[in-house]
Amino acid sequence: MEHEQTVPEPRKAAENGPESDTPEFPPGQPGTPDAAPAPKPRRRGRTAFLIAAALVLGAVAGTATGYAIQYHRAPTPLPPLAQQALPAPKALAPDDGTTHKSVNANRWHVTDGDLTELLVEPPAGAKVLDAGYESLDSFASAFEKPESMFGSLEGEYLRRAASKRWEQGDIEVQVELVQFRDFFGADKFQREQAGYMPEAKFAGNDGVPVPGVSADAGRVWVYSKSSQEPGYMPIREARAVVRRGDTVVAVFYVDKRARDIAEGDVIDLVKRQLERL
Repeated sequence: MEHEQTVPEPRKAAENGPESDTPEFPPGQPGTPDAAPAPKPRRRGRTAFLIAAALVLGAVAGTATGYAIQYHRAPTPLPPLAQQALPAPKALAPDDGTTHKSVNANRWHVTDGDLTELLVEPPAGAKVLDAGYESLDSFASAFEKPESMFGSLEGEYLRRAASKRWEQGDIEVQVELVQFRDFFGADKFQREQAGYMPEAKFAGNDGVPVPGVSADAGRVWVYSKSSQEPGYMPIREARAVVRRGDTVVAVFYVDKRARDIAEGDVIDLVKRQLERL
């Protein structure tokens, strides 16, 4: 007996309306489109990193190769200057003590050297008591108000001071070269020292000019009377303060027996010192 083949019936539509929109499978079940996994982001490949590393290594290798080639090459001489010999500045006129000699880096003046070598030589038979440079505090200590003088000299830009002291019989002499940074400091110092010399406490007279030097640039004073300190014998003094450029020549001349001092002797000493500057 033959078996009757059963044919499945086609899916029927809803009785009261169009074909249903209900999905064939419930959402979220396996096999449905909603259940498909989301695609993962693609990882960046190593090609970009390899290219960047190759570029860096290439630059380093090129620099090292260029340096090695340049290192082993012989040095290339520079082209000659267009102007082989530069003109030298002309020598300045001698300073007579009345004009300002400007300081120039291309100028060499005798006082730019060792001042101690420019100090005048004492007369034959004289005994040198002291010679050399003086510190600022030591130089200032010889004045009546050392602290005030120290500040004044520092403000006037004292450069250096050198002195030489000797004695010959009853005569004692000290010559100082006081150099400043510029003309203005020397001029101020010279004028201040000369300003009080006419007072009775000091020389008591107007002094005399030095031949060849302006009266404003320096004078020589022989004290009008002797002086005496307690416990000491009376003495007679003479003094000179003369400026030459940025340097002041100061001379202290003392007769320990209080005898008269000839102005000519002091003037000659000053002239011999000026000739060395």
